[in-house]
Amino acid sequence: MIERGQALPDRQLTIMGREGPTPVSSVELCREGLSVIFAVPGAFTPTCSAQHLPGFIDRADEFAAKGVDRLICLAVNDVFVMQAWGRQSGVDDRITMAADGNGDLARALGLEMDASAFGMGTRCQRFALVIRDGIVEDVFLESPGEFRVSSAEYLIERL
Repeated sequence: MIERGQALPDRQLTIMGREGPTPVSSVELCREGLSVIFAVPGAFTPTCSAQHLPGFIDRADEFAAKGVDRLICLAVNDVFVMQAWGRQSGVDDRITMAADGNGDLARALGLEMDASAFGMGTRCQRFALVIRDGIVEDVFLESPGEFRVSSAEYLIERL
């Protein structure tokens, strides 16, 4: 599992750009400044849609006031699902909706989980990372079934 002080692994993510799906390196995305990646097991799932993403939307300005340069929502979903979820949730350009379609970054972080019992295959665990200039400063990993330490409210208090 990724730990404080380690470099963020370099894996390809996909974001929706003006011209359509755009590959982006995780390292390039977080190379400079302060980034917060919050990861959810799946777009449109209950806790993710009702609490996790909305908390970051509602508090995006507070993160910016604390010096956060970018908020990144990560899920093992395709870029079209991430775009639709962001659009339905009212995400604007303050949050980057990043698709880890094959779970490559989740696996490289050691934060994947087997959700096949729920018909969801391999997904990422619920977590948040605070990254400064490509180096992980903090890891907030939820216990199974929990939603506390990766919430916007919890992270705002610790920045």
